[in-house]
Amino acid sequence: MKNVIQIAAILLLIVCDVHAQQEKGIIGFKSWLINWTEFKPNKVEYNEANQILTGNITVNTKLFKKNVYVLQGNVYVTNNAVLTIEPGTVIIGDYESKAALFITKGATLIADGLETDPIVFTSNRSVRKAGDWGGIIILGEAPTNKFGNISSVNFDSDVALTTYGGTNTNSNSGILRYVRIEFAGAKIKGQGNFNSLLLAGVGSETVIENVMVSYSAGDSFEIFGGNVNLNKLISFKSVSDDYKFNYGTQCRIDNSLAIRVSYLSSNLGSRCMNIKSYDKKEEVDFSKNQTLVTATNLTLVNNSENIKADIQSGLVKEAIYVAENATVNFKRSVISGFNPAVLLDNKIEVNDENLKKVKLEEMYFNLCKGNIFTEYNSNNEDLESWYGNAAFFNVYSQAENKETFIDFLNEKRPDFRLRIGKITASNDD
Repeated sequence: MKNVIQIAAILLLIVCDVHAQQEKGIIGFKSWLINWTEFKPNKVEYNEANQILTGNITVNTKLFKKNVYVLQGNVYVTNNAVLTIEPGTVIIGDYESKAALFITKGATLIADGLETDPIVFTSNRSVRKAGDWGGIIILGEAPTNKFGNISSVNFDSDVALTTYGGTNTNSNSGILRYVRIEFAGAKIKGQGNFNSLLLAGVGSETVIENVMVSYSAGDSFEIFGGNVNLNKLISFKSVSDDYKFNYGTQCRIDNSLAIRVSYLSSNLGSRCMNIKSYDKKEEVDFSKNQTLVTATNLTLVNNSENIKADIQSGLVKEAIYVAENATVNFKRSVISGFNPAVLLDNKIEVNDENLKKVKLEEMYFNLCKGNIFTEYNSNNEDLESWYGNAAFFNVYSQAENKETFIDFLNEKRPDFRLRIGKITASNDD
């Protein structure tokens, strides 16, 4: 009996230690990046395409692992059709036609891969680079804050095929699970870039989890309106923003990761998270819900060999940007290697009402040049005092990334979970 009690006590200590180790940043008893991710996508060779996807898909269609598909031009799933993709299937975006896949309103995408057999969207260019092809655009029927509730992504002259929004908060546009999207974000003439994955008006019954976006020239993940839950997402070395929220998004994002590089940025600047309610006030109806993002257990990290030098040279900007009339609730997240960690729009007046809209609790701020500032204002004493209050349980550190994360330097299978020793040892600015 005594031995049984001792074994139980040891097991309890192990479980408690693992839980404590992962209480901030991405979590899991083991790294959930194993098996399905790829941090060197340019080194992977795929078979030649033997099937073509082009034009409109108007009936239920299934793609099979035994084939390799090339996506040519803008491909639209329309007429309430369901496009099902078998685990392990490879879809290659055509470089010449800047291919993109549109899931129109009422249509459904079932891309339900497996941890050991993910679905891959990549480029057909001989030397693959960011922006080789368009991306995936999912257009749903959930609300936005725009007038009339219906809008268009304006990627095509046929507005009827690119509209999104409606009144169905719970609408279901399908499943993206264990999916990789590589080298997307092609330039659109006169309109910026595609985003690797755009969710516009997507409802809460849509499943988006275990999705990795690598080397995107546009935003990795962009969410316009809708009511969507995101889990276990990865943005790796994006040129533009990793996660962008706009137009009244009601979003919960959990256990997700953004890995930035100092020398990859757009001419407009790039952030891990860009949170807005609109681009122009006249676009939106203020009687509707404005953007609300609840983010728990995120890890936002700048992958640099010398972060302090990169910050000093001006290569590194803020990790999170919050615009006026947007609400954010961050909890148990890690922000490492930015200048600063969080930047508030200069239109946000620092007062009790606005500070309640920007919650930062149980955070781990590491190797950042300042933690939270208002745009164009170098005096952040009030903000640092507010968020440094012991009641928020925020932690501050200046440790190198290789010391902060479990296996940061492993190029093939990195582990970005936080080391417990860094939490307990580093509680002072």
